[in-house]
Amino acid sequence: MRRREFITFVAGATAAAPFAARAQQRAPVVGFLNSGSPGEFAHLVAAFNQGLNEAGFFDGQNVKIEYHWAEGRYARLRDLAADLVRRRVAVIAATGGTSSVLAAKAETETIRIPIVFIGGGDPVYQGLVESLSRPGANVTGMTVFSVDLGPKRLELLRDLVPTAKLIGMLVNPTGQTSEQDVVQAAADKLGQQVRMLKVSTDRDLDGAFASMVDERIGGLLVGGDPFFNSRRDQIVQLTMRHAIPTVFPWREYVIAGGLLSYGTSLGNTYRQAAGYVARILKGSKPADLPAQRPSKFEVVLNLKAAKALGLTIPPLIRLRADEVIE
Repeated sequence: MRRREFITFVAGATAAAPFAARAQQRAPVVGFLNSGSPGEFAHLVAAFNQGLNEAGFFDGQNVKIEYHWAEGRYARLRDLAADLVRRRVAVIAATGGTSSVLAAKAETETIRIPIVFIGGGDPVYQGLVESLSRPGANVTGMTVFSVDLGPKRLELLRDLVPTAKLIGMLVNPTGQTSEQDVVQAAADKLGQQVRMLKVSTDRDLDGAFASMVDERIGGLLVGGDPFFNSRRDQIVQLTMRHAIPTVFPWREYVIAGGLLSYGTSLGNTYRQAAGYVARILKGSKPADLPAQRPSKFEVVLNLKAAKALGLTIPPLIRLRADEVIE
């Protein structure tokens, strides 16, 4: 390169550098608030980014994502949400359960930063939105309705282990859902005894499985709380080690080696939530975006797990399965 051309190149690059820096500074910041841990939610973060990409937003280019993880310690969520508010993020994606949504909502009461949530219960009953069609205020999003599916998961478990006198259920007492009450009410109608096993720490988890063995619990339901999703592999291993037939809330458990799940696709939900985030970045208001509920629920069955448990799967369940893992 000639000397004159080199000087021109350097001058041009020097002039372009501040412009690139300014362009990056102008990129809106999306706050991603989650009650769980990044490891177990990696595939859902990927789905979230996919949704942004489909709408023309790319992390590190024309948008920046600020991740805040509570690591299962729900008491931290308010502080994490407050930090996102101090950073004046353009929108908060409150994911990983209702606790994250409530924390973000509480911290934006005076500064109306838009919130797109992913929750497990009825957002109207929980006070997150005024109605599904007209959310109102600064909050909208997606619900997976995991709470309402509890009774159906109980029925599936009874079909799998019809002779089980006592069924267990893992519940997180620090969570914000009413799943425990919904399942207990359904069990009372069916005349089924259910033992609620309260788990909010790793030590509680080990203790819960020890209790199940001692009490000869014949089947297990895993609640939809994000704490359990963050320990998905550990829980699956414990159910198999202790030979406890288990119905899970999400297909990810079955992919990891669990027996059966019934629920919606979390990946699709995170991708759709990102679509709402993108629409808000482009100027839409949360009040104009109806809160969404899933239209499809899937039964996912792992025959390899069934064989390891020595369990014969009823023909009706096999016919109903949307996905079967051999």
